[in-house]
Amino acid sequence: MNTHTIDTSTPVIPADVYDTTVFYADADTIATVTNTTAPDAVALPSQDASTAELLAAAKEAGHRPVPAPLAETALVARPLLRRAGLPVPDGPLSYAIAPELTIRYAHPAASAVGSAGCLGDDDTLLVTGTLRRVPWARAATAVVVLATAPSGPVLFTLTPDQAVLTPGGNLAEEPRDDLHLAALEIPAAQVRRISPELLDEARLRAALARSALIAGAAERCVELTVAHTTARTQFGRPLSRFQAVKQEEARLIEEAALVRAAVQAAAAPLDTGGAAAHFAVAAAKTQASASATEVTRIAHQLHGAIGITRLNPLHLATTRLWSWRDEDGDETYWAHRLARPLTATVLWPTLTTTP
Repeated sequence: MNTHTIDTSTPVIPADVYDTTVFYADADTIATVTNTTAPDAVALPSQDASTAELLAAAKEAGHRPVPAPLAETALVARPLLRRAGLPVPDGPLSYAIAPELTIRYAHPAASAVGSAGCLGDDDTLLVTGTLRRVPWARAATAVVVLATAPSGPVLFTLTPDQAVLTPGGNLAEEPRDDLHLAALEIPAAQVRRISPELLDEARLRAALARSALIAGAAERCVELTVAHTTARTQFGRPLSRFQAVKQEEARLIEEAALVRAAVQAAAAPLDTGGAAAHFAVAAAKTQASASATEVTRIAHQLHGAIGITRLNPLHLATTRLWSWRDEDGDETYWAHRLARPLTATVLWPTLTTTP
């Protein structure tokens, strides 16, 4: 049974793995919902936190698991708004990167050459289209959208109540909602023209945030599996005493360590930007998505049938891993992005030279 408490000492995101309807009470007082599987909450990092600190918080959110957009808020939406020079709203945030939208300027320039709305006297936009599978849209205070306007890439914000929301979800039942926009006017104050580099940074941030969540969930699978094989006996001895089980547990721990190391290694390059950030994040998401498959396979194999049930906490980690490995680019997508610049030049110096 869930017990509800109010924690006013620090901003937190709810940590109840079953009740996904309870989020922020307001900007200062946060409702914390606890139960036996998630006894406490994860603090929402400050806006001045380093990338390494943000990744650590996102990993912890994946480990709990926290049913709220902590990684989306802290690692993606907030930094992008600050980079674009827009105010950062209180509360949980989400994002949509490069959706297929029809964007026109609401106040066409009288001297514009071409179709109406291709240039504007100001940056007020008219946006039509659908933002598909927006993470936690129904719970977000605002959604950060990066798209292409007639003048080039733009970043703007909207609130979910400005759109028609179609609820959706992933395998873990996390909200992945569609937002339908019909000639929605976005005031110029909520719009910023951005560089292509910031649009690419948004993709990198989203992929690394997802990788950090995967790292946390993978560690949770390790904990649950080791505890299960230690407590479960068969033929008069714990499962963990069997050589075949030991070998699979070692592989499980190895995969989780690979993801953790790849995510940690990407923190500094993301701050630096450029080719180093692209390489590090692409490597991290490729490894995270690939390892998610192995981690879930081994964890469920060693748990047996009980690991499939909703009464066992394992599914809270594995269904998220199955979902997150494909979101924000799967291993095939990022492996191609990782290999493309490497194969464009002589490969050996790239592999043997320290950046």
